[in-house]
Amino acid sequence: MKQFLTLLLGAFAFTAFAQVPETKATAEYASYGDAITPDGAISVAEFEKAATTGDSMSVKLRTEIQASCAKKGCWMDVKLADGSSMKVRFRDYAFFVPKQGLEGKEAVIQGRAKKEVTEVALLRHYAEDAGKSKEEIAAITEPRTSWTFEADGVLIRK
Repeated sequence: MKQFLTLLLGAFAFTAFAQVPETKATAEYASYGDAITPDGAISVAEFEKAATTGDSMSVKLRTEIQASCAKKGCWMDVKLADGSSMKVRFRDYAFFVPKQGLEGKEAVIQGRAKKEVTEVALLRHYAEDAGKSKEEIAAITEPRTSWTFEADGVLIRK
């Protein structure tokens, strides 16, 4: 029994301290959520062209981050080709991204994009999370139909 425990502890120690080789993706990007690579990511222009044929799609997208949730890092806004933004949330609230310093950085996001209507209360909540003024929050009076994204994995260029 003692030998078994020693063997078990040794295997645990080896696993816990083993170095994972750094790949090109981990060298260039910080990774959040499921492990993904930047390979095969499409541009926002390609996404918008493909988006004309439906209301949802599974996709890996390369885009620019405009903002992230300043309270928890539980969402981020990414830039579309026309300059508008798409809200990115994280599958099952299972991971978060940094709360600041992401603006202008490249992101690769993999998951499911869909068109949805965001109600006024939720739009105001997002504005509050982003640190908008009371006046800016009060100016939100209409629901918005837009693309949203539920990410399984995110890469952010370092």
